[in-house]
Amino acid sequence: MTRDRREEKTGFQESAPYRASYDLQTDFVMVYGIDDTMPERIRQWKERGYIVHLMTGVAWGEYQDYLNGLVDGRDHWDEAQTNRNGERIIHGDTPDVPYMVPTLAYTNFLAKQIRIAVEAGVEAIHLEEPEFWVDGGYSEAFKREWRLYYREPWSAPHSSPDAQFRASKLKAHLYTRSLDRLCTEMKDYALTAYGRDLRFYVPTHSLINYTQWRIVSPESGLIDLPSVDGYIAQIWTGTARTPNVYQGVRKERTFETAYLEYGIMQELVRGTGRRMWFLHDPIEDNPNHTWEDYEQNYKRTVTASLLHPEVSRYEVSPWPRRIFEGKYPSEDGSGKTTIPPDYATLLLQVMHTLGNMEQPPDGAEQTESRIGVLIADSSMFQRMKMDEASSASSGKYDGTDPEGFEKDGDTELLDFSPFYGLALPLLKHGIPVRPVQLDNVRRFARYLNGYRVLLLSYEFMKPEYPDLHFALAGWVRNGGVLVYVGDDADPYHGIRAWWNEDGLSYASPRGHLFEQLDVKADSGSGLYRSGKGVVAYLPVAPDECAASVEGANALRAIVREAMEALGDPACRWQPKHDFTLRRGPYIIAAAIDESSLDSLVAIPGPVVDLFEPLLPVRQEMRIAPGEQAFLFDLERGRPADGSVGCIAASSRIESLEQSGAGFSFQPKGPEGIMAAARFYSPREPLSAMRLSGGSNDPIPFEWDAPSSTVLLRYEHCSDTDVVVNVSWES
Repeated sequence: MTRDRREEKTGFQESAPYRASYDLQTDFVMVYGIDDTMPERIRQWKERGYIVHLMTGVAWGEYQDYLNGLVDGRDHWDEAQTNRNGERIIHGDTPDVPYMVPTLAYTNFLAKQIRIAVEAGVEAIHLEEPEFWVDGGYSEAFKREWRLYYREPWSAPHSSPDAQFRASKLKAHLYTRSLDRLCTEMKDYALTAYGRDLRFYVPTHSLINYTQWRIVSPESGLIDLPSVDGYIAQIWTGTARTPNVYQGVRKERTFETAYLEYGIMQELVRGTGRRMWFLHDPIEDNPNHTWEDYEQNYKRTVTASLLHPEVSRYEVSPWPRRIFEGKYPSEDGSGKTTIPPDYATLLLQVMHTLGNMEQPPDGAEQTESRIGVLIADSSMFQRMKMDEASSASSGKYDGTDPEGFEKDGDTELLDFSPFYGLALPLLKHGIPVRPVQLDNVRRFARYLNGYRVLLLSYEFMKPEYPDLHFALAGWVRNGGVLVYVGDDADPYHGIRAWWNEDGLSYASPRGHLFEQLDVKADSGSGLYRSGKGVVAYLPVAPDECAASVEGANALRAIVREAMEALGDPACRWQPKHDFTLRRGPYIIAAAIDESSLDSLVAIPGPVVDLFEPLLPVRQEMRIAPGEQAFLFDLERGRPADGSVGCIAASSRIESLEQSGAGFSFQPKGPEGIMAAARFYSPREPLSAMRLSGGSNDPIPFEWDAPSSTVLLRYEHCSDTDVVVNVSWES
């Protein structure tokens, strides 16, 4: 459990000054926000041994001086994102914190702000959430940017599919431009002024969530920026609980949605050498759920993230102050309470275990996905109904309450059923389908290696370049299976684009794709050979695959038929009702509900249950449909030399030392929180003491003879010199 903080395996973000009550003892902290208190906050966290980064909003923030002309003498309110009703789109409840159009002037202002953080000595900067709302695009600043970019008069985004698509494409470009300028300039400043290498990261929601919530962001375009060093995948209960439709039922599917969201986010770093942290949130921005609800959904998102072994770094929490000091509704309806002690203990032991997840997955269980669902950045570009007023008519959407869309009668668009109609029918039958970034096909020559089956539809996105089809056709001819779903009814097929310009006249980009595959564009439903591979065509709208049992079955049937037609024993339809993955001594498992089976998933022990606050040893773990498990395999993790070893702890364990008389360690964690720690112990302890400030206090412990492990219980305190001593001798 002891590791070097320089590895930056785990971290959190916090806007408040240091306080012992939410000192999570991770490797790094992201001090949030640039203001007069920032240098002091940085100093406080540094003194506690943290690697210090800075995080600030790139699309919004406390930037009133800039807006009101106090920075350069010019009012900048025309740069606030504005909807078609002339209302500014506001972040949260503060009317003077709008989402911004990232003009060059605004970017220059942010650069001056960031210089202050560089001068304060932070090692990395996170520019979070570059977000432009689909319903924006009506401010005077955006109209000017349109004229410069397209060299034509501005068109109202709601006026046509073409105008809306072009508006959203410009929005992504503007934030890409802003981030490129900021990161490049500030890296040069840090190097020339201080001789320091400064790192830049972009915390961002997933492409799936931004499309679902109708937000435009650079997403895979960030890969093209050499000045960006990596990302934080901002996925948590608030994004993953957004309802979707499967077999005609609209409801929250937190685990499945999170699984797909984390899956697409890792595509930003696959093959790049850049760094990715997966975010978890033990609560969420919406303060009206109960503690029990938060805990259940936390387990779902953590499990979903751990099923992607290519990533092993985590932001374990945003805003720990609101978790460990905030009050939220209790399950019994008696009012708001602080965090239940057991949940606090559980959180800390999961957070510290996450720092040890750089483990090789079992070869037999390696989930290098062989089935993918293609999705492109352009899915964000066609998310407006042409006949709607503006769904953001209130001018206030901060991404924390997607139910706000429902109040405007926009649930059908929010569901993003064309995508989920392709993904959920497979995922619900235990197929580890992975979202695949279509745009990356032209970035990386071997990007599709490892996939044998890909699902594709142009009814909710568009290919931005024709050479994507050449690569896809080559992949199919070399033995791939491409399942295309679509009825060519999407109005966005008629936008001005390469498939209908410069001598080309395809009714939809599917026509050009099928031509490369030697499949006639007017072919009916069925299977077609293309070289060594197979093309399967299901000529229905992909949202129909979400709308009913029959639709989901039709999708599963054609995928299965196409795989069987390929005739490759290594490419087989293998449905099940669980996801189970081993990463070193850790076992991550989820039993799927709404599946073909409704039975328990049994995992043999002995294992330690990491989702329980007292870290119980279980001889068998049984998981019901809809439940998840995070386990430690006691036999696989046992030290080969029979020495003491930490299995799991709700503390940062440092200075673990063993002697002939016993062992000792230093536990560190938030003051006042009860901790649990389970250790391998070659002998049964006779006593356990906490040494702090010259006093020796006995602490409770439980010996488990069959597993030769001991469970210790103690309370965290702010004394940095506290030691727990476990004795085998009297």
